[in-house]
Amino acid sequence: MGFVFVADAVSVPPLLHSARLHIAGSTTMGPLLREIAAKYRLLHPEVAIEVELGGSLRGLEEVRAGHAHIAMLSRALAPGEHDLYGIPIARDGLGVVVHTENPMEPLDFEQLQAIFSGRMDAFHVVAAQPGSASNALLARFLRQPLDTFKPNAAVESDIERMAVVASCENAISFVSIGAAERAIAQGVSIRLLPVSGVSACMANIRNGSYPICRSLTLVSKEPPLGIARSFFAFCLSAQVNGILSAFDFVPYLD
Repeated sequence: MGFVFVADAVSVPPLLHSARLHIAGSTTMGPLLREIAAKYRLLHPEVAIEVELGGSLRGLEEVRAGHAHIAMLSRALAPGEHDLYGIPIARDGLGVVVHTENPMEPLDFEQLQAIFSGRMDAFHVVAAQPGSASNALLARFLRQPLDTFKPNAAVESDIERMAVVASCENAISFVSIGAAERAIAQGVSIRLLPVSGVSACMANIRNGSYPICRSLTLVSKEPPLGIARSFFAFCLSAQVNGILSAFDFVPYLD
């Protein structure tokens, strides 16, 4: 079996002496990388690829500790992380979601600040787990420290947060716009709210008008060699554009 999900961190051998690639990190990017890895293995069946989920911060920790070859990071590298090697492969946005029966109107900047800091208690606020790049991105957009977030619940993945919102009419959360659009197309009872008067959709990420955008980045401890270099190059090639489109992400160089 060449592609598996693993729950526990393990030490990984140097890529020059291994035909196994261990990737860890962002839950937003996990399903995307699963499909990319499966296509990569059609060309390189000798390479076993493991994907471990747990959030962007955990991915960085795993790479720094030598437990993973590549981290999935659903944001750009921060200034203090430039000792690492990062390549953005796609663009995505963070959308605010509510139940389809929730009559809430589009929210302005101040209302979003009040909701996610707990000053408007009419909502069941669902955030991502601590260490998630999604939390950090929303905090940066709202220009407030992460420790001012006062959610009622913290849930790890986009899918789980959307499930909470779909089951609770006064719930509000934030998820990948690509993930939300796929869920809505499948009949999940959520809807995306416009932010700052701009509709939350992949078309507006593509044209640059949506305000809460991020890059989806692959990160390694050093400039990649061997299998890692080959995999990075594959992720930047036109061969993955169909997969990116299927997941409603925009190719970074589009």
